Amino acid sequence: MPTILESYESKHARSRALFQSALEVFPGGVTHDTRHATPFPIFVERASGCRKWDVDGNEIIDYVSGHGALLLGHSHPLIVAAVRDQVEMGTHFGASHELEVQWARLVQRLIPSAERVRFTNSGTEAVQMAVRLARACTGKDKLLKFENHFHGWSDTVTGTIAPGAEYPRSAGVPQLALAQQVILPPNDAVAVERTLAERGDIAAVIIEPTGAHMGKVPVEAEFLHDLRGLCTRTGVLLIFDEVVTGFRASPGGVQALQNVMPDMTTLAKILAGGLPGGAVVGREAILNRIAHSTDPEWNQIERVEHPGTFNANPLSAAAGCACLGIVEAGEANTAANDAARALAAGMNRVITETGVRGCVYGAATILHVLLGEDCLPPDDGITWRWMDRARRFVPHMAPQSTVALKRGLINEGVDLMSDGRLIVGAAHSDRDVELTLASFGRALTQMQSEGII
Repeated sequence: MPTILESYESKHARSRALFQSALEVFPGGVTHDTRHATPFPIFVERASGCRKWDVDGNEIIDYVSGHGALLLGHSHPLIVAAVRDQVEMGTHFGASHELEVQWARLVQRLIPSAERVRFTNSGTEAVQMAVRLARACTGKDKLLKFENHFHGWSDTVTGTIAPGAEYPRSAGVPQLALAQQVILPPNDAVAVERTLAERGDIAAVIIEPTGAHMGKVPVEAEFLHDLRGLCTRTGVLLIFDEVVTGFRASPGGVQALQNVMPDMTTLAKILAGGLPGGAVVGREAILNRIAHSTDPEWNQIERVEHPGTFNANPLSAAAGCACLGIVEAGEANTAANDAARALAAGMNRVITETGVRGCVYGAATILHVLLGEDCLPPDDGITWRWMDRARRFVPHMAPQSTVALKRGLINEGVDLMSDGRLIVGAAHSDRDVELTLASFGRALTQMQSEGII
């Protein structure tokens, strides 16, 4: 019987050839860090619903979901029609247009804290703008964030703290920029309270409200409420990075689900229906720092500038309006949540039946596979259970397991993120879940036979 690696190589000869060509034009042969794979990534030719077909003709159930941008699946007919119609009318007017207003009003109806909306080109840009607004409004420079929480790749939030180091480090980012970050462990309200009390230079606290890496290390709902109270008492602004969770955790994001109102929220992914687009939304008084004014008393030096060639691009606006119109009805989130819960429960049954150490857990429609670690399976089929609340065990899967799981599942016709993450959407049917569970079982069995787990 061929190994997982041998099967991967034999099933994807055309992808291998394209990767060799890509190496001649792209650094490392890929255009996104998470698309890196050894010995080569697959190349996809087309996609529809929850399926995609690679250049070798393999049909794959997709749980990458456009890196989380596709709640409704690939090529949803209403989104395709909206974009097709808009292409014929124009792709860039260099002017305001009606669709951008419709798009923003949909955001306001769905996101509770969205008194005002400012569109950007991406989630990274939205975070950059939110932090800049926070600094402008408070007159303070520092940003408090949490270990391993991802907020894009700008200098504002990039960096990793090495053991024993005081400040984060990142190649190409000046140490002066990195020193503007204060990084704390998540779920520790006492540490946040102490830091805010001891320092007077914190402009804002920013958090992934379900936890680092799309909820891989979960944030507890109580901690979000604690942050809101602490920020209110100290005059520090609270930013929810809902680039991933906006319109996914619920139609109104985590803030609606947990009833915690941030001062600003960053959005992207589902916001633009699978096309490029982001936004920062929040309190009127904060976002109006971007507004122009004819008031002669207004000091224009205090205004926060914000250009952007593709802000509220008509194509993204068309896709966003079509997508959010469907989200607003509510059925899409219900379908995705049901599929995710069925998948998590089924995968945990497979893990138990095969005798593998590990579990599958998640939040809303994003699941994480943890293999090779002793862990408690979720009580409700999906929610992470801490092994030791005092120690706050951080879920971690060995690199060889993540690589083998990714390859093994692709061989079985299932694709997931490279770190063992599955992003479930409304297009995943009961039959898709059933097929995925069978594929997962076969992949685990082969990983066992090869001594990987």
